[in-house]
Amino acid sequence: MKSKKNRLFIIAFTLPCALSLFIMYLYPIVRTVIMSFFGVESVTARMSEWSFNGIANYQKIFSSPTFHQAIRNMALIWIVGGILVLSFALLFAVILTSGIRFKKFFRAAIYLPNVISAVALATMWIQYIYNQEYGLLNKFLEALGLEGKNWMGTDMKFWAMLVAFVFGAVGYYMLIFINGIERISGDIFEAATIDGANKIQQFFSITMPLLRSIFKTNITFWSINCISFFLWSKMFAPVNTEASTVVPVVYLYDTVFGTTGNVTRDAGAGAAIGVVLSLFIAVVYFIMNKVIKDDDLEF
Repeated sequence: MKSKKNRLFIIAFTLPCALSLFIMYLYPIVRTVIMSFFGVESVTARMSEWSFNGIANYQKIFSSPTFHQAIRNMALIWIVGGILVLSFALLFAVILTSGIRFKKFFRAAIYLPNVISAVALATMWIQYIYNQEYGLLNKFLEALGLEGKNWMGTDMKFWAMLVAFVFGAVGYYMLIFINGIERISGDIFEAATIDGANKIQQFFSITMPLLRSIFKTNITFWSINCISFFLWSKMFAPVNTEASTVVPVVYLYDTVFGTTGNVTRDAGAGAAIGVVLSLFIAVVYFIMNKVIKDDDLEF
């Protein structure tokens, strides 16, 4: 009797969580995957209004030049931006865990852009740093006797957007690296110092190998961040979607809700884009688990 009451209590407490998980996560995922194989005009359309398309939605997006450009932009953000963000984040983490003074202040200062709204941060870069007339960057170039540039021009806009995004992202990944470095026992570094290893040798022989799981976490988080790269693209191209700043999520948005001058909506193709992006995350996570083994970190 007592065990039956315990089971009832367990079911009563877990049922709300299970229902919330199903309603808010599992059902939308399953519906999106199914929708990607149907012709659906609106995301709110009833299933009785769907028409089966097979893989036509996937053929449509993979044959779209805009989608190709969006994938190229996302790949550049993921690779180039990832190298910059993780490199600076690791550098700052190593410096701030080396025993320097005022490390709490520097840690807070580097993380500060993550506290500021992304809209406000992007506006700051566009209006006060990249502005061709009074922007900080062109004023600095003029002080050096060099000619200012149109940083928001078509040929420079993508890289201007990427630099601004990297600036705002470093602090988040730095804190994760700091947490990983602080978990490494100081006895290991002390023993290495006694054996004659300098700081650089200790970094490559001790710190880097013992941060493999942290790298796996950061790469996974960075991949998710790149997939959801929407706001920065819209801030740098607020009126019309531009090839220089378009990313898959923006292309998904335009496909589902239409664009200026094009009211055609295709929620089925939008669902297909969502499935492709989800598969990208799954592949990255699978590769990270295969390449970086947690068992390798035992010491």
